[in-house]
Amino acid sequence: MTRCKKCLMPDTRPDTAFVDGVCSACVAYENRPELDWEERSLALQILLDEAPRSPSGYDCLVPSSGGKDSHFQALTLLELGANPLIVTAATCHLTEIGRKNIDNLSQYADTIEITPNKTVRADLNRLALEQVGDISLPEHFSIFTVPFRIAYQMGIPLVFYGENPLNSWGSPDGDKQAEQRMTQEWVAQFAGFLGAAPRDFIGQCGISACDMTAYCGPTDEMMEAAGIGVYFLGQFVPWNSRKNGQIAVNAGMSAELPCEANWWDFENLDNGSTGIHDYFGYLKHGYGRACVQLSFDVRSGVMTREKAIVELNKREGVFPESYAGMHVDEVLNSISMTRVQLEQLMEKHAA
Repeated sequence: MTRCKKCLMPDTRPDTAFVDGVCSACVAYENRPELDWEERSLALQILLDEAPRSPSGYDCLVPSSGGKDSHFQALTLLELGANPLIVTAATCHLTEIGRKNIDNLSQYADTIEITPNKTVRADLNRLALEQVGDISLPEHFSIFTVPFRIAYQMGIPLVFYGENPLNSWGSPDGDKQAEQRMTQEWVAQFAGFLGAAPRDFIGQCGISACDMTAYCGPTDEMMEAAGIGVYFLGQFVPWNSRKNGQIAVNAGMSAELPCEANWWDFENLDNGSTGIHDYFGYLKHGYGRACVQLSFDVRSGVMTREKAIVELNKREGVFPESYAGMHVDEVLNSISMTRVQLEQLMEKHAA
């Protein structure tokens, strides 16, 4: 495993190209000043000005977890004069701080929370962990389908997700990297579905097609016919995760270090099973959440690479016994899995 010469990202990260020892994330970050952000900001304002109000009065929708980026998205759109509806697809194991932050964001705009059948979700969590090594897969399904469905059902013309990760991290496909719009085709390829689809779980553990309705969104053709566009806000305004965190905290979001394997105290605080998700990512690809966060801080000049390596060595590979106040045994009990079974899956999915 070789790490980027400028940050800490290893060449084992999927879809991340390396040129002369430098990862595509660093290359993309260095190219940001060349972008015409004034022109992009104007394009965003035109989108909002020309968007018709839905029958319910909203002109845009913000998919939300109540976290730092959700706060930034909602607050930015409000400053631009928009009337957003905040839509939260309920997470798998909502933490106390996650609940608090969702409630905090609801002080700024109307909020809808969609909670799918929890028995089905528990079965999906277990099946996804067993089959593809990702307990968070059903959450990803929800994040990238529920907002589409609500926008379609309510006739809300604009949906704004956060950043296009391909723009931040680079991509083998330059055209996809530059896209401002998110489609279901993009979601299937780049949203972390690991080659799986909601329909793949029908028939397992008694899960029916009806049970999976909550995890399926309208097609691209349906969205286009309804005049609904789904965009990446980060393609219109400069995206900075650390800055977003500070803005969110200033707006009342609570922050705490979720576990020893993390570096930032203002990210991924809502889901108690995220620690398992991150650890399996470490087993598969050789890096964890701290590596991503420290690499961003190195890239943006917050700290030196040398100091970041010291911090990384304290955190990389640490198993999260507790995440954001939720013990791992509580998560395992909810999906009817034992520690022994979890350890067997760790061995199965290790690189």
